[in-house]
Amino acid sequence: MKTSKRYVQSVFYLFTFLFFYGQVAKAGDGILLYTPYTNISVPPGETIDYSIEVKNYGSHMKNVAIDLASLPEGWNSTLKAEGYSINQIAVLPGEKKNLSLTVNVPLKVDKGKYTLKLIAKNYDVLPLVVHVSEQGTFKTEFSSDQINMEGNAKSNFNFTTKLKNHTGEKQVYSLIAAPPKGWDVAFKPNGKRATAVEIAPGKTTNINIEVKPSSLVRSGSYKIPVKATNRYSTAELVLEVVITGTYDMELTTPTGLLSSSITSGREKQIELLVKNTGSSELRNITFNSSKPKDWEVTIKPDTVSHINAGGSAKVQATIKAADKAIPGDYLPKITAKTPEISSVVPIRVLVKTPLLWGWLGIFIILGTLGLIYHLFKKYGRR
Repeated sequence: MKTSKRYVQSVFYLFTFLFFYGQVAKAGDGILLYTPYTNISVPPGETIDYSIEVKNYGSHMKNVAIDLASLPEGWNSTLKAEGYSINQIAVLPGEKKNLSLTVNVPLKVDKGKYTLKLIAKNYDVLPLVVHVSEQGTFKTEFSSDQINMEGNAKSNFNFTTKLKNHTGEKQVYSLIAAPPKGWDVAFKPNGKRATAVEIAPGKTTNINIEVKPSSLVRSGSYKIPVKATNRYSTAELVLEVVITGTYDMELTTPTGLLSSSITSGREKQIELLVKNTGSSELRNITFNSSKPKDWEVTIKPDTVSHINAGGSAKVQATIKAADKAIPGDYLPKITAKTPEISSVVPIRVLVKTPLLWGWLGIFIILGTLGLIYHLFKKYGRR
């Protein structure tokens, strides 16, 4: 009985040995797929590059069909060897071949775990686990660190914005603005005015937006919607311009008459009126002049501290002609100026001959006529 039992055990061990030996021999005659990174985490839109080794442990050359299975919808991949796209590779016994597997994770993808399978048909399966770290979207992002600016109506407002292409493909965006009537908006993606911009996948382009208000604008807050759009997505940004008021000024006379007359070497006083025709208060109004050689122009007071919107102030200009000014028309100019605005008024001045010289001329003429009459009487009868 013991002999029979030992015989049965020996036969069992023999079959067990032969079975496992056959399995080992079979594995040793097969193909193995290998990569060091089989479980990774990436954000949406990422491109994953795997380096794959195909090892032949057998004693014969193997033609191995390679395929990537379980690829989620919207994902894509390429399998290459030495720059060529392949779906089958021949491996000599005892050697290995290197493959490059590229997997593109789309931008619009759910957060979670995805399992891909690289299959060497009839030989081996290599599971590849990809964890998408966050919820992905197919979108464009339009942003700016400063969307609000303040200034007067004659200012130009320059906004620096960023346009990011979150898609996996190159996109061409039309640039559109909806400003108030009479305003001008210019997009400058590369320092030059443009109405469209091309952006590579996943890249960001800086776009300068120059906003110029209408010349008739009133003080207040104004919204300027801008957007970048194409057939896939649209991104919008609302800029805001706050107009503090308009600066405008007129320098004239109370009557509007801008001409006068003067005698050489004499002075003439002209009353000037400074009008604030804008919607903001004018501060620190100063005066200067351009005048003919050897003339003098003084203004009192020489500074006006402020003029409210719609208000006015009077100043006195004293103009002195040069002593030897030749009779004729002259055009001295007076300027009123603030840090924001200025106004220039030319005053036409007619220089007349002094009265003394006029009477002297008359006496000379009369004397000449008398002398001629005397000579005519004395010598005319001869």
